[in-house]
Amino acid sequence: MITVEHLTKRYGAFTAVNDVSFQCEPGTVTGFLGPNGAGKSTTMRMICSLTPPTSGTATIDGVAYRDLANPGRHVGVLLDASAQHAGRTGREILAVSAMALGVDSRRVDELLELVGLSGAAAKRRVKNYSLGMRQRLGIAHALLGDPSVLILDEPANGLDPEGIYWMRGLLRDFADRGGTVMLSSHLLREVEAVADHLVVIGQGRIAADDAKDALLTGGGLVVRALDPPALGEVLTRAGISHRAGDDATFAVDAPAETVGRLAAQAGVALLELRPADSGGLEELFLRLTTVGDATTEVV
Repeated sequence: MITVEHLTKRYGAFTAVNDVSFQCEPGTVTGFLGPNGAGKSTTMRMICSLTPPTSGTATIDGVAYRDLANPGRHVGVLLDASAQHAGRTGREILAVSAMALGVDSRRVDELLELVGLSGAAAKRRVKNYSLGMRQRLGIAHALLGDPSVLILDEPANGLDPEGIYWMRGLLRDFADRGGTVMLSSHLLREVEAVADHLVVIGQGRIAADDAKDALLTGGGLVVRALDPPALGEVLTRAGISHRAGDDATFAVDAPAETVGRLAAQAGVALLELRPADSGGLEELFLRLTTVGDATTEVV
C-alpha cells in the first residue's frame, strides 16, 4: 500500500505540491493523472525519497521508502526509461541490478522473456534501443526484485499498440495477484481501461480521488416518464434536485432506487431510468484540470 498524507513541496515562494493526501490500495491499479506541471512527477519523486518534502509523509506499507531494507525487493520504480547505462546491454543492466538486490540470476532471463527482450535484443547495447524497448527494459527492472508495489511514470510512452495492450495485461495481472500499482500516464484511454481508482491532481492539489466507476458515472440519472409534469412535481415535493431536458427527460441527482420508489408511490409510469451518459475519462480530466487558458510548467 502507498499512503500519502498532507504532502507539500515548496521551492522558495512557489508551491509545487500542496497538502496532497491519497492511498493506493493492494489489488488495485491507481491512475495518477494531471496536466503537465500539475505536480505529478514531484509527488512520485517524494514517494520514492528522491525529493525531500517540505512537509507531510509518504510511506510504502507504513515505511518511508528511504527506510526500507533493500527497497527494490518491495517497490518497483520506473520514473525515467532513459535513465539507463547506454553502454551496457539489456541483459547486463538487469544482471548488475540482480546482484545488487540479491536476486537469483535466473530471474534476469525470465524477465527478459516476459518483456519481449530475450535473444538478440538482450545482447544489444541500450544506446541502440528504441524508446519502446527502453520502456520494456525499465518494466523488467522494476519487476526484478519481485516487489509488491509498482510506481510507474508514463510506462507506455513509446510503445506501439501491441505493446500498450501487453502493458495493460501485465499491470492488470500484477494487481489481480494482490499487488499495488500507481500509474501516471497521459494516455487517458489506457488508464481508463486498466485503472480501478483515480487520483487527479491539478495545480498541486488533489482535484478528485475515488473509484473510477464512481467518478465516471457521477453525473446522476436520466429519467423519462409517461407524464413528465407529474414526475417533475413528485421530484419537487421530495426536494430532489432535477433539471428538465429538451427531450422530455430529467437529469436527476438522486439514487435510482429513490426515484423509482417515489414514482411508483405516486403512480407515475417511468419509461427510462439510467445513469447519465459519461464522456469518459477524457471529459472528466478536462473538467477537473482546465483553469482558464493559462498553463504553467512545473517540475
